[in-house]
Amino acid sequence: MSFSYHIVIPARFDSQRLPGKPLLDIAGKPLIQRVYECAQQSDADSITVATDNQEIFDRVEAFRGVVYMTRKDHLSGTDRVAEATQLLGLAEDALVLNLQGDEPLISPVLINQVAQALVNAPDVMISSACCPIESLAEYQDPNVVKVVRNQRRLAAYFSRAPIPWIRDEGSSDRSGMRWSDAYRHLGIYAYRVGYLTRFCELPPAPTELTEKLEQLRALWYGDAIMVCDAKEIPGPGVDTAQDLRRVVEYFESLPTQIDKND
Repeated sequence: MSFSYHIVIPARFDSQRLPGKPLLDIAGKPLIQRVYECAQQSDADSITVATDNQEIFDRVEAFRGVVYMTRKDHLSGTDRVAEATQLLGLAEDALVLNLQGDEPLISPVLINQVAQALVNAPDVMISSACCPIESLAEYQDPNVVKVVRNQRRLAAYFSRAPIPWIRDEGSSDRSGMRWSDAYRHLGIYAYRVGYLTRFCELPPAPTELTEKLEQLRALWYGDAIMVCDAKEIPGPGVDTAQDLRRVVEYFESLPTQIDKND
């Protein structure tokens, strides 16, 4: 790989639905370790956990991960990643990838791909990824964030609503568009460090506050987001107790010698 990038995994203890989520046991290892080990399979130059909790800090040190203590007043994981880049002393033109701490089945191929997408678009400050919507229920689900892109694969808009709206579903209109042509946004981002610092200093955008989607801040202020087509779609993240059961069952189904993260 001819470029370098860094991964920061933000991890906070106070999850609303799953308190202490980074420390939840996933078949013998805490969730944060499972995510860290996925990151280790990528080509990143460094991997850092950024937390505000002493117990998480201690657990990461226990499995010999790199961890930094950050402020407790951050409103989002993005803000925590931005502070971590300062603690790490990363240059303004360095690339940092924000890897969510609840994705124990994230693909290292996808991680590398999102970082590469930013390298390939020097006029863009953020890169991310998407995958095709697989069902009408998914298309209509407000918990599934949809993205519409232009011909360069730059994001035009993100929404919890079904977009693009298919006005003439079932007709023979010229576009031939169907809900199955819609795309699900995947919550993985790479940034140029200097831009990330500036992004976190900007006031939230009205659309961001309405949709509760932080990435809309970039679009509001006229900044481009490259959204590539994911080469490998990640397995389920851990947002609910049901998600947790599914992920635990997956890891427990693996023979010990081929644990995904060993």
